[in-house]
Amino acid sequence: MLGGMTAPHFSHELSVAAALAREAGALLLAHLRAGFTVEHKTSADDPVTVADREASTLITTALAATFPDDGLLSEEEPDDHARLNHDRVWLVDPIDGTREYSTGLPDYCVSIGLVLGGQPILGVVYAPETDELYTGVVGQGAFLNDQPVAAPGPGPDWRVAVSDTEYTRELHAASLNGMKPSGSIALKLARIAAAQADATFSMSPRSEWDIAAGHALLRAAGGELTRRDGRPITYNQPHPHLEQGLIGGQPGAVAWLAGQVRALRLPTAHLGLQAHEPAWAALSPADRTDLQGHPGVNIRHADGQLLALLVVNPETRQVQRAEGDAFHLDRLTRDVTRALGPVALDTVPQNAAALDTAALDTSVLDTAET
Repeated sequence: MLGGMTAPHFSHELSVAAALAREAGALLLAHLRAGFTVEHKTSADDPVTVADREASTLITTALAATFPDDGLLSEEEPDDHARLNHDRVWLVDPIDGTREYSTGLPDYCVSIGLVLGGQPILGVVYAPETDELYTGVVGQGAFLNDQPVAAPGPGPDWRVAVSDTEYTRELHAASLNGMKPSGSIALKLARIAAAQADATFSMSPRSEWDIAAGHALLRAAGGELTRRDGRPITYNQPHPHLEQGLIGGQPGAVAWLAGQVRALRLPTAHLGLQAHEPAWAALSPADRTDLQGHPGVNIRHADGQLLALLVVNPETRQVQRAEGDAFHLDRLTRDVTRALGPVALDTVPQNAAALDTAALDTSVLDTAET
Protein backbone atom coordinates (compact mmCIF):
# COMPACT_ATOMS: atom_id res chain seq x y z
CA MET A 1 0.00 0.00 0.00
CA LEU A 2 1.35 3.46 -0.93
CA GLY A 3 0.23 6.81 0.40
CA GLY A 4 -2.56 5.29 2.48
CA MET A 5 -4.44 4.11 -0.61
CA THR A 6 -6.47 0.97 -0.11
CA ALA A 7 -8.07 0.75 -3.57
CA PRO A 8 -6.66 -2.27 -5.40
CA HIS A 9 -6.44 -0.56 -8.79
CA PHE A 10 -2.87 0.16 -9.87
CA SER A 11 -1.39 -0.32 -6.39
CA HIS A 12 1.23 -2.75 -7.75
CA GLU A 13 2.07 -0.48 -10.69
CA LEU A 14 2.44 2.51 -8.41
CA SER A 15 4.71 0.66 -5.98
CA VAL A 16 6.95 -0.59 -8.80
CA ALA A 17 7.18 2.83 -10.48
CA ALA A 18 7.93 4.61 -7.18
CA ALA A 19 10.71 2.15 -6.32
CA LEU A 20 12.23 2.51 -9.79
CA ALA A 21 12.11 6.31 -9.60
CA ARG A 22 14.00 6.26 -6.31
CA GLU A 23 16.54 3.77 -7.66
CA ALA A 24 17.08 5.88 -10.79
CA GLY A 25 17.40 8.97 -8.62
CA ALA A 26 20.17 7.36 -6.61
CA LEU A 27 21.96 6.50 -9.86
CA LEU A 28 21.73 10.15 -11.00
CA LEU A 29 23.21 11.41 -7.73
CA ALA A 30 26.05 8.89 -8.03
CA HIS A 31 26.88 10.19 -11.51
CA LEU A 32 26.87 13.74 -10.21
CA ARG A 33 29.46 12.80 -7.59
CA ALA A 34 31.60 10.94 -10.14
CA GLY A 35 31.32 13.49 -12.97
CA PHE A 36 30.30 12.97 -16.61
CA THR A 37 30.49 14.45 -20.11
CA VAL A 38 27.53 16.26 -21.63
CA GLU A 39 26.65 15.32 -25.22
CA HIS A 40 23.96 16.70 -27.53
CA LYS A 41 21.33 15.06 -29.71
CA THR A 42 19.52 17.29 -32.23
CA SER A 43 21.30 20.52 -31.22
CA ALA A 44 22.93 22.42 -28.38
CA ASP A 45 19.39 22.81 -27.03
CA ASP A 46 19.14 19.04 -26.52
CA PRO A 47 21.72 17.78 -24.00
CA VAL A 48 22.09 14.18 -22.89
CA THR A 49 24.40 12.40 -20.44
CA VAL A 50 25.40 8.85 -19.64
CA ALA A 51 23.15 9.19 -16.60
CA ASP A 52 20.10 9.73 -18.83
CA ARG A 53 20.85 6.55 -20.73
CA GLU A 54 21.67 4.39 -17.73
CA ALA A 55 18.61 5.53 -15.81
CA SER A 56 16.45 4.84 -18.86
CA THR A 57 17.85 1.33 -19.20
CA LEU A 58 17.29 0.66 -15.51
CA ILE A 59 13.65 1.79 -15.62
CA THR A 60 12.59 0.33 -18.96
CA THR A 61 14.24 -3.05 -18.36
CA ALA A 62 12.43 -3.43 -15.05
CA LEU A 63 9.08 -2.25 -16.42
CA ALA A 64 9.32 -4.62 -19.40
CA ALA A 65 10.10 -7.54 -17.09
CA THR A 66 7.36 -6.71 -14.58
CA PHE A 67 4.64 -5.72 -17.06
CA PRO A 68 5.46 -7.64 -20.27
CA ASP A 69 2.05 -6.97 -21.80
CA ASP A 70 2.41 -3.18 -21.61
CA GLY A 71 3.91 -0.84 -24.19
CA LEU A 72 6.93 1.37 -23.43
CA LEU A 73 8.19 4.73 -24.61
CA SER A 74 11.29 6.42 -23.19
CA GLU A 75 13.03 9.56 -24.39
CA GLU A 76 16.37 7.76 -24.44
CA GLU A 77 15.34 4.51 -26.17
CA PRO A 78 14.50 3.78 -29.83
CA ASP A 79 10.76 4.16 -30.35
CA ASP A 80 9.26 0.69 -30.74
CA HIS A 81 6.00 1.44 -32.51
CA ALA A 82 4.63 -1.84 -31.21
CA ARG A 83 3.49 0.37 -28.31
CA LEU A 84 0.73 1.62 -30.59
CA ASN A 85 -0.90 -1.80 -30.31
CA HIS A 86 -1.12 -1.54 -26.51
CA ASP A 87 -3.86 0.07 -24.44
CA ARG A 88 -1.50 0.46 -21.45
CA VAL A 89 1.76 2.26 -22.16
CA TRP A 90 4.50 3.48 -19.82
CA LEU A 91 6.08 6.84 -20.70
CA VAL A 92 9.50 7.46 -19.17
CA ASP A 93 11.75 10.49 -18.96
CA PRO A 94 14.79 9.35 -16.97
CA ILE A 95 15.86 12.97 -16.41
CA ASP A 96 13.39 15.74 -17.10
CA GLY A 97 15.56 18.82 -16.78
CA THR A 98 18.86 17.50 -18.16
CA ARG A 99 20.17 21.06 -18.58
CA GLU A 100 19.63 21.70 -14.88
CA TYR A 101 21.09 18.31 -13.94
CA SER A 102 24.18 18.75 -16.11
CA THR A 103 24.89 22.25 -14.77
CA GLY A 104 24.53 21.35 -11.11
CA LEU A 105 21.08 22.84 -10.53
CA PRO A 106 18.57 20.87 -8.42
CA ASP A 107 15.48 21.41 -10.57
CA TYR A 108 15.33 18.04 -12.36
CA CYS A 109 13.46 14.80 -11.78
CA VAL A 110 12.76 11.22 -12.80
CA SER A 111 9.36 10.95 -14.48
CA ILE A 112 7.38 7.70 -14.96
CA GLY A 113 3.80 7.78 -16.22
CA LEU A 114 1.24 5.16 -17.24
CA VAL A 115 -1.40 5.95 -19.84
CA LEU A 116 -4.52 3.89 -20.42
CA GLY A 117 -6.42 4.30 -23.66
CA GLY A 118 -4.40 7.41 -24.43
CA GLN A 119 -5.17 9.08 -21.09
CA PRO A 120 -2.68 9.60 -18.23
CA ILE A 121 -3.81 7.47 -15.29
CA LEU A 122 -0.77 7.08 -13.01
CA GLY A 123 2.20 9.31 -12.31
CA VAL A 124 5.43 9.14 -10.34
CA VAL A 125 7.81 12.11 -10.26
CA TYR A 126 10.91 11.98 -8.07
CA ALA A 127 13.23 14.93 -7.36
CA PRO A 128 16.50 13.37 -6.11
CA GLU A 129 18.06 16.59 -4.82
CA THR A 130 15.20 17.30 -2.43
CA ASP A 131 14.03 13.69 -1.95
CA GLU A 132 10.48 14.61 -3.01
CA LEU A 133 8.44 11.67 -4.31
CA TYR A 134 5.14 12.66 -5.93
CA THR A 135 2.77 9.76 -6.64
CA GLY A 136 -0.81 9.56 -7.77
CA VAL A 137 -3.55 7.67 -9.57
CA VAL A 138 -6.52 9.37 -11.15
CA GLY A 139 -9.54 8.82 -8.92
CA GLN A 140 -7.37 7.87 -5.94
CA GLY A 141 -5.63 11.14 -5.14
CA ALA A 142 -2.10 12.51 -5.24
CA PHE A 143 0.59 12.17 -2.56
CA LEU A 144 3.91 13.74 -1.63
CA ASN A 145 6.23 11.38 0.26
CA ASP A 146 3.21 9.19 1.09
CA GLN A 147 1.17 12.08 2.52
CA PRO A 148 -1.96 13.43 0.78
CA VAL A 149 -1.22 16.66 -1.03
CA ALA A 150 -2.60 19.94 0.28
CA ALA A 151 -5.77 21.44 -1.13
CA PRO A 152 -5.24 24.16 -3.76
CA GLY A 153 -5.46 27.78 -2.67
CA PRO A 154 -8.49 29.93 -3.45
CA GLY A 155 -6.63 32.67 -5.32
CA PRO A 156 -6.61 35.37 -6.53
CA ASP A 157 -2.84 35.60 -5.98
CA TRP A 158 -2.08 32.70 -8.28
CA ARG A 159 1.45 31.31 -8.53
CA VAL A 160 2.44 30.58 -12.15
CA ALA A 161 5.29 28.10 -12.73
CA VAL A 162 7.05 29.02 -15.98
CA SER A 163 10.10 27.83 -17.90
CA ASP A 164 13.28 29.44 -16.62
CA THR A 165 14.55 29.62 -20.22
CA GLU A 166 11.35 31.17 -21.53
CA TYR A 167 11.35 33.60 -18.60
CA THR A 168 14.95 34.70 -19.21
CA ARG A 169 14.43 34.96 -22.94
CA GLU A 170 11.14 36.90 -23.07
CA LEU A 171 8.61 36.32 -20.28
CA HIS A 172 10.48 38.57 -17.85
CA ALA A 173 9.19 41.49 -19.90
CA ALA A 174 5.54 40.40 -19.63
CA SER A 175 3.21 42.02 -17.12
CA LEU A 176 2.09 38.69 -15.70
CA ASN A 177 1.91 38.51 -11.92
CA GLY A 178 3.04 35.54 -9.88
CA MET A 179 5.59 34.02 -12.26
CA LYS A 180 7.99 31.50 -10.69
CA PRO A 181 10.69 30.32 -13.16
CA SER A 182 11.97 26.75 -12.89
CA GLY A 183 13.33 23.93 -15.03
CA SER A 184 11.63 20.54 -15.37
CA ILE A 185 8.03 20.68 -16.59
CA ALA A 186 7.30 17.29 -14.98
CA LEU A 187 8.35 18.76 -11.63
CA LYS A 188 6.26 21.89 -12.28
CA LEU A 189 3.16 19.76 -12.82
CA ALA A 190 3.90 17.62 -9.76
CA ARG A 191 4.30 20.70 -7.59
CA ILE A 192 1.06 22.18 -8.91
CA ALA A 193 -0.65 18.89 -8.02
CA ALA A 194 0.80 19.29 -4.51
CA ALA A 195 -0.48 22.91 -4.26
CA GLN A 196 3.06 24.34 -4.27
CA ALA A 197 2.07 26.36 -7.35
CA ASP A 198 -1.26 26.92 -9.09
CA ALA A 199 -0.85 26.88 -12.87
CA THR A 200 1.66 26.75 -15.70
CA PHE A 201 1.96 27.40 -19.42
CA SER A 202 4.63 27.08 -22.07
CA MET A 203 5.34 28.76 -25.37
CA SER A 204 7.34 25.88 -26.81
CA PRO A 205 5.98 22.36 -27.41
CA ARG A 206 6.87 19.38 -25.24
CA SER A 207 7.01 15.62 -25.79
CA GLU A 208 4.72 12.99 -24.31
CA TRP A 209 7.39 11.64 -21.98
CA ASP A 210 7.95 15.13 -20.54
CA ILE A 211 4.41 15.53 -19.29
CA ALA A 212 2.59 12.18 -18.94
CA ALA A 213 3.45 11.54 -15.28
CA GLY A 214 2.91 15.16 -14.24
CA HIS A 215 -0.37 15.28 -16.14
CA ALA A 216 -1.57 12.15 -14.30
CA LEU A 217 -0.63 13.72 -10.96
CA LEU A 218 -2.45 16.91 -11.89
CA ARG A 219 -5.58 14.96 -12.81
CA ALA A 220 -5.33 12.94 -9.58
CA ALA A 221 -5.34 16.25 -7.67
CA GLY A 222 -8.33 17.67 -9.56
CA GLY A 223 -6.49 19.72 -12.18
CA GLU A 224 -6.01 19.41 -15.94
CA LEU A 225 -3.48 20.04 -18.71
CA THR A 226 -4.35 20.95 -22.31
CA ARG A 227 -2.83 22.42 -25.42
CA ARG A 228 -2.62 26.21 -25.47
CA ASP A 229 -5.64 26.35 -27.77
CA GLY A 230 -7.63 24.39 -25.18
CA ARG A 231 -7.80 21.09 -27.04
CA PRO A 232 -7.16 17.91 -25.01
CA ILE A 233 -3.98 15.83 -25.07
CA THR A 234 -4.12 12.18 -26.14
CA TYR A 235 -1.02 10.07 -25.50
CA ASN A 236 0.65 7.16 -27.30
CA GLN A 237 0.53 8.87 -30.68
CA PRO A 238 2.71 7.73 -33.62
CA HIS A 239 4.62 11.03 -33.36
CA PRO A 240 4.88 11.53 -29.59
CA HIS A 241 5.57 15.26 -29.64
CA LEU A 242 2.97 17.88 -28.84
CA GLU A 243 2.74 20.42 -31.64
CA GLN A 244 2.19 23.51 -29.49
CA GLY A 245 2.64 24.97 -26.04
CA LEU A 246 0.61 23.84 -23.02
CA ILE A 247 -1.50 25.32 -20.25
CA GLY A 248 -2.65 23.61 -17.07
CA GLY A 249 -3.19 23.65 -13.35
CA GLN A 250 -6.09 23.91 -10.94
CA PRO A 251 -9.36 25.00 -12.62
CA GLY A 252 -9.72 28.49 -11.14
CA ALA A 253 -6.09 29.35 -11.75
CA VAL A 254 -6.17 28.05 -15.33
CA ALA A 255 -9.26 30.10 -16.19
CA TRP A 256 -7.50 33.24 -14.92
CA LEU A 257 -4.20 32.35 -16.62
CA ALA A 258 -5.82 31.64 -19.99
CA GLY A 259 -7.34 35.11 -19.92
CA GLN A 260 -4.00 36.67 -19.03
CA VAL A 261 -2.17 34.81 -21.79
CA ARG A 262 -4.69 36.04 -24.36
CA ALA A 263 -4.73 39.61 -23.06
CA LEU A 264 -0.93 39.84 -23.00
CA ARG A 265 -0.66 38.14 -26.43
CA LEU A 266 1.99 35.71 -25.20
CA PRO A 267 3.25 33.63 -28.13
CA THR A 268 3.22 29.91 -28.76
CA ALA A 269 4.63 27.76 -31.53
CA HIS A 270 2.44 25.45 -33.57
CA LEU A 271 4.32 22.76 -35.51
CA GLY A 272 2.87 20.75 -38.36
CA LEU A 273 -0.12 23.10 -38.56
CA GLN A 274 -3.15 21.76 -40.41
CA ALA A 275 -6.21 23.52 -41.84
CA HIS A 276 -8.65 22.11 -39.25
CA GLU A 277 -6.72 23.59 -36.31
CA PRO A 278 -7.61 26.99 -34.79
CA ALA A 279 -4.17 28.51 -35.41
CA TRP A 280 -4.65 28.07 -39.18
CA ALA A 281 -6.57 31.36 -39.06
CA ALA A 282 -3.30 33.20 -38.30
CA LEU A 283 -2.14 32.57 -41.88
CA SER A 284 -2.99 34.97 -44.68
CA PRO A 285 -5.87 33.96 -46.99
CA ALA A 286 -3.38 33.24 -49.78
CA ASP A 287 -1.27 31.02 -47.53
CA ARG A 288 -4.34 29.14 -46.32
CA THR A 289 -4.90 28.15 -49.93
CA ASP A 290 -1.28 27.59 -50.94
CA LEU A 291 -0.21 25.64 -47.84
CA GLN A 292 -3.29 23.48 -47.30
CA GLY A 293 -2.23 19.86 -46.96
CA HIS A 294 1.49 20.68 -46.59
CA PRO A 295 2.91 18.54 -43.75
CA GLY A 296 5.60 21.00 -42.67
CA VAL A 297 3.88 24.29 -41.87
CA ASN A 298 5.26 25.70 -38.61
CA ILE A 299 4.26 29.03 -37.11
CA ARG A 300 4.73 31.18 -34.05
CA HIS A 301 1.68 33.24 -33.27
CA ALA A 302 0.06 35.29 -30.53
CA ASP A 303 -3.72 35.49 -30.23
CA GLY A 304 -4.23 35.16 -33.98
CA GLN A 305 -1.29 37.31 -35.07
CA LEU A 306 1.38 35.53 -37.13
CA LEU A 307 4.87 36.25 -35.77
CA ALA A 308 6.98 33.76 -37.76
CA LEU A 309 6.46 31.15 -40.47
CA LEU A 310 8.80 28.28 -41.26
CA VAL A 311 7.77 25.84 -44.00
CA VAL A 312 9.96 22.73 -43.90
CA ASN A 313 10.03 19.50 -45.88
CA PRO A 314 9.75 16.98 -42.99
CA GLU A 315 11.64 14.29 -44.91
CA THR A 316 14.67 16.32 -45.99
CA ARG A 317 14.36 19.06 -43.30
CA GLN A 318 14.97 21.64 -46.00
CA VAL A 319 13.42 25.04 -45.35
CA GLN A 320 11.13 26.12 -48.17
CA ARG A 321 9.93 29.42 -46.65
CA ALA A 322 11.01 31.48 -43.66
CA GLU A 323 9.28 34.70 -42.72
CA GLY A 324 9.16 36.92 -39.64
CA ASP A 325 11.62 38.88 -37.55
CA ALA A 326 14.84 37.26 -36.37
CA PHE A 327 13.74 36.86 -32.74
CA HIS A 328 10.56 34.90 -33.45
CA LEU A 329 12.22 32.88 -36.24
CA ASP A 330 14.97 32.04 -33.75
CA ARG A 331 12.43 30.67 -31.27
CA LEU A 332 10.45 28.83 -33.91
CA THR A 333 13.58 27.30 -35.43
CA ARG A 334 14.62 25.99 -32.02
CA ASP A 335 11.23 24.33 -31.59
CA VAL A 336 11.32 22.76 -35.07
CA THR A 337 14.88 21.56 -34.48
CA ARG A 338 13.87 19.84 -31.23
CA ALA A 339 11.03 18.05 -33.03
CA LEU A 340 12.68 17.19 -36.36
CA GLY A 341 16.42 17.66 -35.96
CA PRO A 342 18.52 20.47 -37.47
CA VAL A 343 16.87 22.17 -40.44
CA ALA A 344 18.75 23.19 -43.58
CA LEU A 345 18.51 26.97 -43.40
CA ASP A 346 20.90 27.43 -46.33
CA THR A 347 18.27 26.00 -48.69
CA VAL A 348 15.75 28.84 -48.20
CA PRO A 349 14.57 29.97 -51.68
CA GLN A 350 15.80 33.34 -52.91
CA ASN A 351 12.29 34.83 -52.81
CA ALA A 352 11.83 34.05 -49.13
CA ALA A 353 11.96 36.76 -46.51
CA ALA A 354 15.45 37.91 -45.57
CA LEU A 355 16.85 36.08 -42.57
CA ASP A 356 19.36 36.98 -39.89
CA THR A 357 21.11 33.63 -40.28
CA ALA A 358 23.44 34.26 -37.34
CA ALA A 359 20.38 34.60 -35.10
CA LEU A 360 18.98 31.35 -36.51
CA ASP A 361 22.15 29.27 -36.24
CA THR A 362 21.12 26.65 -33.67
CA SER A 363 24.74 25.81 -32.92
CA VAL A 364 25.23 29.16 -31.21
CA LEU A 365 21.88 29.47 -29.45
CA ASP A 366 21.65 29.47 -25.68
CA THR A 367 20.38 26.21 -24.22
CA ALA A 368 16.60 25.72 -23.93
CA GLU A 369 14.67 23.87 -21.22
CA THR A 370 14.82 20.10 -21.54
